Amino acid sequence: MSEIITLAHGSGGKLTHQLIQGIFQKHFRNDWLLEGGDSAVLETLPGQMAFTTDSYVIHPLFFRGGNIGKLAVCGTVNDLAVCGAIPKYMSCGWIIEEGFPLEELEEIAESMAATAREAGVFIVTGDTKIVPRGCADKLFLNTSGVGFIPEGLRLSPALIRPGDQVIVTGTIGDHGTAILIEREQLQVETGLASDCAPLNGMLERVTASLGGAVRLMRDPTRGGVATTLNEFTEGQDFGIRLEENALPVKGEVSGLCGMLGMDPLYIANEGKALLIVDGTQADRVIELLRSHPNGQDAAIIGEVVADHPGKVYMRTLAGGHRIIDMLVGDQLPRIC
Repeated sequence: MSEIITLAHGSGGKLTHQLIQGIFQKHFRNDWLLEGGDSAVLETLPGQMAFTTDSYVIHPLFFRGGNIGKLAVCGTVNDLAVCGAIPKYMSCGWIIEEGFPLEELEEIAESMAATAREAGVFIVTGDTKIVPRGCADKLFLNTSGVGFIPEGLRLSPALIRPGDQVIVTGTIGDHGTAILIEREQLQVETGLASDCAPLNGMLERVTASLGGAVRLMRDPTRGGVATTLNEFTEGQDFGIRLEENALPVKGEVSGLCGMLGMDPLYIANEGKALLIVDGTQADRVIELLRSHPNGQDAAIIGEVVADHPGKVYMRTLAGGHRIIDMLVGDQLPRIC
């Protein structure tokens, strides 16, 4: 096999088969994929089925804490997990620019396989397209996933009530800030890495024990915590009050944001979730989250309130209040 991707790798001929067998089947190996059919024939899942899809165009492809492959698996797994679903199967579509190094392609596939194993999902089908130089930026991925929601678990904005607590599962802004440092090659000494991680194991720990206490979950990716909370309150008869002194933000993130005029509340996360939970069970939820490695910095950051319906606002460190609106424009494009 040549050292770079050529248009012949997408012809459907011998090189295509070498690519599929030499990289994708080698790393994603499972019974469904090895059957090689036009569709993966899957067992029927119990309960309600959740189905999601997303595309990944991040730049750069490799970053501290992960790469586009790990990101794609985590993104799809997390979209299922925050719906209360247990992720089961995934597909992956590859759009590769001619000239892409095979060594990097294999590294990305290997990372995807490792992340899928960690999350307990199987990559059962996929597709590969090779496009001429200049028709794509190195590599784009699309992943879709299905999972099942355990019987009796229901999450909905309609369940939210004043007095419910707002929880974030860890420090905010890590992913977007790490990508910014890598992309712009900022000369800062930091150990900051993307928080990219599958969240299903941690969230299942909560929903399996206290599912009735959880009103709603969401992963605050593009638009960050601020935009996601505004999606919760939009058109509703309740508001959300954040407490600035409760927001978990790493010093490197707040320092860099301060220098560049950015706000961590609007920066993307790829390994965090927001939960709205029954106020009487919030401390128990925090305890369960912190018992998982991905939730050790979980914190209660606010409360659902009856005043300011449809709005998100924050009680600041100085004791004042300010409205937290949705993101306008894009602070940092191509972060996922």
